[in-house]
Amino acid sequence: MRSNREKEAESIISQEVNNVSMGSNEVKQNGCAACHVLFTLVDKIQVNETEAADLLAEILLSNPHLNNQFIEMVENIHMKQRLMGGGFSIKTREAKDRFIDSKLKTVLAEFSADLVNYGLEILLQKLLISSISLEIAQTIGVDYHAANEELHYYMRKKDQETHAQITDFINRFCQKANKSRI
Repeated sequence: MRSNREKEAESIISQEVNNVSMGSNEVKQNGCAACHVLFTLVDKIQVNETEAADLLAEILLSNPHLNNQFIEMVENIHMKQRLMGGGFSIKTREAKDRFIDSKLKTVLAEFSADLVNYGLEILLQKLLISSISLEIAQTIGVDYHAANEELHYYMRKKDQETHAQITDFINRFCQKANKSRI
């Protein structure tokens, strides 16, 4: 039986998916539709981002109709309505370099914090998922967020199988890394 918090979250998710799908301007220019839903949960239910992400995944897994609507919303925003990259391409070389330098520093700082706070295995899992999402994005020609959402949808659907594959890879990687240190 669902708790009141889960029912409230499901209602919020459904409402936000409908709002975004109906063409409201809820998702800001170049914003992520999935992130919009996630952060709406954070704000309205007053939970942290991790709890909201877990709640979102749990609700989408338990409600296939809402899950399909969610995926359609994300695909529509990220794949059909946007032509990504145009704004970056018209910047000067110096502006492009500043942007890339900023992103490089930000990502390295985030990974350093993840390593300290969560450990090597979680950081490696994050890197693997990022790499797989990027490969999907490049292969099918969509933006990273859309590819990431598709990957997370698949991983939710095949939870035990994908968890086992990722865990197996991480274990093999760590064993190899430990052997090379000796």
